[in-house]
Amino acid sequence: MTGPPKLFLLLVCFFATGESVCRGQTRPVESDYYRLVSLSTTKAATTSRSKMWRPATKGLALEVSGIAPLPNDGLAVAIRKGEIWLLRNVYGDPREVQYKQFASALHEPLGLLHRDGEFLTAQRSELTRIRDTDGDDVADEYLTMAKGWGVTGNYHEYAFGPELDGRGNLWLTLNLGLGLKPEQRRRAVIDPTLRVAQGRWRGWGMIVTPEGDLRPMCAGMRSPSGLGANLAGDMFYTDQQGNWVGSNTLHHMRRGAFFHHPEALASMSLNGSPIRGVKEIPNGVPFPNAVERFPQLKPPAVWFPYKRVGQSATDIVVDDTGGKFGPFAGQLFVGEFTLSSVNRVFLEKVQGEYQGACFPFREGMASAVLRMAFGRDGSMFVGLSNRGWSSVGPASYGLQRLEWTGKTPFEIKEMRARPDGFELTFTKPVDRELANQPGNFAMQSHTYLYQEKYGSDEILGRELSISSANVSADGLRVRLVVDGLRPLFVHAIDAARIRSADGQPLLHPRGYYTLNRIPE
Repeated sequence: MTGPPKLFLLLVCFFATGESVCRGQTRPVESDYYRLVSLSTTKAATTSRSKMWRPATKGLALEVSGIAPLPNDGLAVAIRKGEIWLLRNVYGDPREVQYKQFASALHEPLGLLHRDGEFLTAQRSELTRIRDTDGDDVADEYLTMAKGWGVTGNYHEYAFGPELDGRGNLWLTLNLGLGLKPEQRRRAVIDPTLRVAQGRWRGWGMIVTPEGDLRPMCAGMRSPSGLGANLAGDMFYTDQQGNWVGSNTLHHMRRGAFFHHPEALASMSLNGSPIRGVKEIPNGVPFPNAVERFPQLKPPAVWFPYKRVGQSATDIVVDDTGGKFGPFAGQLFVGEFTLSSVNRVFLEKVQGEYQGACFPFREGMASAVLRMAFGRDGSMFVGLSNRGWSSVGPASYGLQRLEWTGKTPFEIKEMRARPDGFELTFTKPVDRELANQPGNFAMQSHTYLYQEKYGSDEILGRELSISSANVSADGLRVRLVVDGLRPLFVHAIDAARIRSADGQPLLHPRGYYTLNRIPE
C-alpha cells in the first residue's frame, strides 16, 4: 500500500502551519546565510576636522555616498556633507574601528575610487583627483580632472561616479534636473534652445578616457544613481521609476545608446553627441512598440518589477570574490534605497544584447542602501544614507558589512533563455520528483507603458503554459519548455513548490527575466 503523494504532503504541511515546515525543516531566513555586521549606524551631529585617528563615530554623521576599499585592513568612505574619511580595523570587532578625516569641502561627492594611491570622486560640477603628497593621511591637493557638464542649481542635478571599465575609461552619470514646466518639458525633448534650462549633458553617461578627454557616450537617464562594471569590463547603470521610466531598470552603457528619458535629448545637438536624428518620441504605448517605432531606444538589460524587487535601485557591484561571498560569483548585486535591501542580477548575452534575471537577495539593512563594495575578505561593505527621501530601517545613515556564513542557500542561481523556454540552475540539487512536474512551476509575462506620466503599471499580462520540465542528471538544472514567449517582455517564474533534494524550500522562489531577444 502506498502513502499520499509527496506534493500532497508538502501542501498539507504548508497550509497547516502557515510556513514551509516539512520533513523537519523550518523555513530558511536570509540571516542564516548572510549576516549583517554594523560598523556604524549612529545618529549624531557633525564633527570638526581631526588629523588624528580616533575610535568610534561619536559626533560623525556617516551618510555614506562613496566606498573605496584600501590595502590591508582599510576602507575609505565619502559622505554627503562633502568629506572623505579613512577607516582601519574594518574586518574585525566593530568597536575597534578607527577613523580619520582625509578630505573636506567637497560639493556632495557621490562616488569614490581609489587608484594609484589617489582618490577620485564626482562632485556636482567636476571629477576631482585628491592626493596626499606627504604621507600623513590628510589630503594636500584637490585637482580638477574633468569638467564641462551643466550645473544650473537645480536640486536634482546629481553627478555619480567614477567607475572604471575594462578599457581604462572612467564613467560618470549625470542626473536630469527636475522642475521644468510642462511646456518646457515637451519642447526640451528635441528643442536645443532649452539645453540651458535642462543643463548641458544632463541625463547622459560620460567617460573620461585614459588620455583625459571627457566624452558623452549615451543618453536618456533619469536618476542614474548606480553604476558598475561586470567581469567582462562592460559598464552598467541603474535608473529609478519616474517619468518615461515605467519601473526600475539596469542598462548596458555603450556609445550611441539612448535609454528612455527624452529630456536628455536637449543636448543632442551639442558637439560630440553620438546620438542624432531623433524627431519623434512615442508616448503612451507599450514599451516593445516604442522600441519598434524609436530606433535609438535600447531596452534595459533587466527590469526590476516595482516593489517585488525594489522601489528605487541604486549602486551596482560585481561579485569578483572568487567564491568568498557564496555561490554567485560573477553576478551583479544592486542596492535598493526605499526598501533598505540588496537584490541580485544574473546576466547573459543573447545575439549580442545583454539580458537576464533579477532576484531578491538580502533585506533588513539599517537604512537606505546607497553604495556597496567588496572587501579583501569577500564581505560586502554597504553604505547607507536616506537623506532627501525616506526608507525602511531604524537609522538615517551608517555603514554595515554583509558576510557569507559559509552555508549555501537553496536558490535559483541562474535563469537562461532558450529558444522554447528557460533553463534554471539551482545552487543545490532539486527534489527530482517535484521538479520533473511542469505544474509545480508557474510563469507569467508583462511589460510597461512608455509614457511621459510617472511610472507604469504592469500591462499586457499573460499566464504562460509550461508544457514540460526536465531535470539534469546532476539535479542542478531544470529545463522548462514554455509556450508563448514574447520578446521585450518580462517573464516571471514562481518555483515556490520546488524543494531541494534534502527538503529545503527556496529562500527566494521568484525571479524575473527580461527577454529582450529569444535565442535562435
